[in-house]
Amino acid sequence: MATTLPVLDLALLELPDAEQAHYLAELRETARDVGFFYLVNHGINPQLLQNVQSITRAFFALPDDEKQRVSMIHSPHFRGYNRAGVEYTREQRDQREQFDIGAEREALALQPGDPAWKQLQGPNLWPESLPQLRPVIHAWQQAMTQVSLRLLRAFARSLSLPPDAFDALYGTHPNEHVKLIRYPGQAADASQQGVGAHKDSGFLTFLLQDDQPGLQVEVTPGHWVDALPKPGAFVVNIGELLEIATNGYLRATVHRVISPPASQERLSIAFFLGAQLDAEVPLYSLPPELAAEARGPTSDPSNPLLREVGWNYLKGRLRSHRDVAQRYYADTLHSVKS
Repeated sequence: MATTLPVLDLALLELPDAEQAHYLAELRETARDVGFFYLVNHGINPQLLQNVQSITRAFFALPDDEKQRVSMIHSPHFRGYNRAGVEYTREQRDQREQFDIGAEREALALQPGDPAWKQLQGPNLWPESLPQLRPVIHAWQQAMTQVSLRLLRAFARSLSLPPDAFDALYGTHPNEHVKLIRYPGQAADASQQGVGAHKDSGFLTFLLQDDQPGLQVEVTPGHWVDALPKPGAFVVNIGELLEIATNGYLRATVHRVISPPASQERLSIAFFLGAQLDAEVPLYSLPPELAAEARGPTSDPSNPLLREVGWNYLKGRLRSHRDVAQRYYADTLHSVKS
């Protein structure tokens, strides 16, 4: 039984075709059997890694009133800051504070009859007292998007699909989402739910951890493996988009974060690559030998998967951020599956 996550080397996935077959098979099998792995030799400048970690610490060190000026309650696009205990996972409060940043785009003018998910596009909120946050995060988004696409295209090749098979879903307006996260320490008798057990909704998630453990992966039902920090590596996991698109051949795996002990904290920076909001996820045709191993996507009856990307993403936002949902989407709540 697995006790640690596999390690994959991105540089090996870009060798000439004749030399990379073994590594593509390893990528495919890891994504199918575990759904989580460490990614090394990803090519991101180590200085950028340090910069994004430093600016994350600087943001969370701001006075509370400064952070509240960019609170998510001010954004119908679900961008901005949340105190610990505001977000929900599986009906329980998550003990983490966080700052959400999406692709920087103008808000769309909604017309009568437009789907509510169109309101998800819009500008970010930025703290005036930390002007250097925006350029650092923008650089991080750009770099992570390029790494994400390299890996996504490697996944396509590993499934005997054209390298650009997923490009139509990614489109010209992808859902590039950054989340800066701080898990405050919790007393032994307090809730230990840093974030509750869940799957991610997009294509791929990349997590840059500090040196504090806490992330756990459910590799088999009831068996959790610690994704311990590994210097210079990202923890990568498969999202539900790839699970749906491959009829469950690729696996979106349940994971959670356990709070650090009192007087300590855990900082992490997540990058989520999602599809264009107006996309609908097709079922890709896999080679017969792979299609025979597809297990079908796993859908929680209380949180069903939707092939319509915009609705699937909005559904998750409404469930997690109840205050924002009530303020901006009250007329939509009754019509969204939850």
